[in-house]
Amino acid sequence: MTPELLLLFMLIALCVGLLSGFPVAFVLAGVALLTALAGDMIGIFDLVWLQALPNRIFGIMTNELLLAVPLFVFMGVMLEKARIAEELLTTMADLMGNIRSGLGLSVIIVGALLAASTGIVGATVITMGLISLPVMLKANYDPKISTGVICASGTLGQIIPPSIVLILLGDQISSAHTTVQMSKGNLSADPVSVADLFMGALLPGLMLVFLYGLWLVIYGRFSASGIPPVQNRACNDGLLLRAVKVLLPPLALIVLVLGSILGGFATATESASVGAAGAMLLAAFRKRLTFTNIKNVCQETTRVTCMVFTILIGAAFFTLVFRGLHGDDMIHEFLSALPGGLLTALLLTMVVMFLLGFFLDFIEIIFVVVPIVAPVLLAMGADPVWLAIMIAVNLQTSFLTPPFGFALFYLRGVAPKSVTTVDIYKGVMPFVVIQLIMLSLLAFQPKLATWLPNMLYHDGKASFSAAKELELEEGGIDSYSEEPEYSVDF
Repeated sequence: MTPELLLLFMLIALCVGLLSGFPVAFVLAGVALLTALAGDMIGIFDLVWLQALPNRIFGIMTNELLLAVPLFVFMGVMLEKARIAEELLTTMADLMGNIRSGLGLSVIIVGALLAASTGIVGATVITMGLISLPVMLKANYDPKISTGVICASGTLGQIIPPSIVLILLGDQISSAHTTVQMSKGNLSADPVSVADLFMGALLPGLMLVFLYGLWLVIYGRFSASGIPPVQNRACNDGLLLRAVKVLLPPLALIVLVLGSILGGFATATESASVGAAGAMLLAAFRKRLTFTNIKNVCQETTRVTCMVFTILIGAAFFTLVFRGLHGDDMIHEFLSALPGGLLTALLLTMVVMFLLGFFLDFIEIIFVVVPIVAPVLLAMGADPVWLAIMIAVNLQTSFLTPPFGFALFYLRGVAPKSVTTVDIYKGVMPFVVIQLIMLSLLAFQPKLATWLPNMLYHDGKASFSAAKELELEEGGIDSYSEEPEYSVDF
C-alpha cells in the first residue's frame, strides 16, 4: 500500500466517522491513531512523528491568544442572559417605527450589534429568532422576509469583530504564515495578528450590513404585501431617553473592546477580559446579575470552551499524522499543478470549504482544513489577511445556504409551526446572493480586506504578497518542498 492510498482511506474514514454523529474530537483523534498504527505496520509511517503530540498539546494549552475564546463566549452569553438583545430590538423598532422596513432594519442593526458582542452564530440566530420573529410576524411581515433577515443577521457573527471565527483563524493563519516565511528564508516578515484580521474584516462586515439593509429597503419600496406600511408613531422625549439608556452601554462596551484591540492598547485576550467584566457590569446595572444567571453563563462557557479545545487537540493529532504521510506535499503539488495558479487553487479550496460547511462546524473546518491548505495558498502568494477574510465570508455563506446551512436549522428549531421550512429557504436566498457578491468583490479586490490593516499596522506594506514570493523564488529559495523529512511543528 502507498501513502497516497492510506491517506485516501484516512479521509474516507474521517467522513464516515463525522457523518455517524460521533463526537468530532474523538473521530479526529481515533482516525489519526488507527491510520498511524496501520501505516507503521506496513512501513509507510514512522511513529516518531507522534513524539511531537505532547508538545503540540502543551502549546495549545499555553497559547495566550486562545484564552480570548472563553472570555468572549462568557461576554456574549452574559449579554444574552441579561436580555440586552431583547431591549436593543424593541428600542430600535420603536425608534425606526416611522420608516418603511424599519422593523426589518432594526433586526439587521441589532444582529450586527449582537455579532460584535457575542461572535457566536448559533446563539445570535436563536436569540433573534425567539425575540424578533414573533414581533415581525405580528406586524404582518411576510414569513419569508422575516426568517431571511433573521438568519442573515445572525451569521454576521462570523465576520464582524470580535468574531471567535477570526480569533481561531488568526491563530491558524499566523502559524501557517510564519512557517511558510521561515521555510523561504524570510526571517523578518511582518507577523499576522488578530488585530490585522479584525481590521481586515471591518470593511467587508459593514458592507454586508449595508447591502442587507439596502435590499430590504428596495424590497419594501416595491412590495407592499411582504412588508406592511408604517404606522405613524410619535417620537417623544421618553423614547429618546430610553434609547440612550439601552443603546449607549452596549455600544460603549463594543467600542471599548474593539478599540483597545484595533488601537494596539491591548491584546485580544486582554480586551476579552475587559469585555467579560463589562458584560457583568451591564447585567448588574440592569439588576440581572443573579446567581442563576451566573451559573448558567459559566456552564455554557465551560461547555463551549471544552468543545473548542478538545476539537483542537484532536485536529492537532489528525494533521500531525496527515503530514507524517506527506499529505501536505501532495496537496501542495496538486494545487500548484492546477491551471490558473492561485486563483484556481483558491476557488477549489473555497468550494470544498463551502461544501464542508454544510456538515461541519466552523471550529472543525478551521482546525482541520486550514492547517492543510493555508500553507500551500500562502506559498503560492496569497495575502494571509485576505485569505482569512475570504474563508470567514465563505463559511458565513455556507452556514446560510439551503438545504443544510446551520443557521437555517437553528432558526427552524425556534420558529413557530406556521413558518415552514420552505419559507426559511426562500427567505435566505436573496441574502445568499448578496454573500456571493461580497465574496466575488473580495476575490477580485483584495484591498477590501488588506487596505485598513496595511495602512494602520504595516505602514502601507502588505504582510505577504505575490511580489515578495516572486523575489524569493528568483533568488533561488524555493523551500516549501525542501522541508526536512521529520521537520514537525512543535
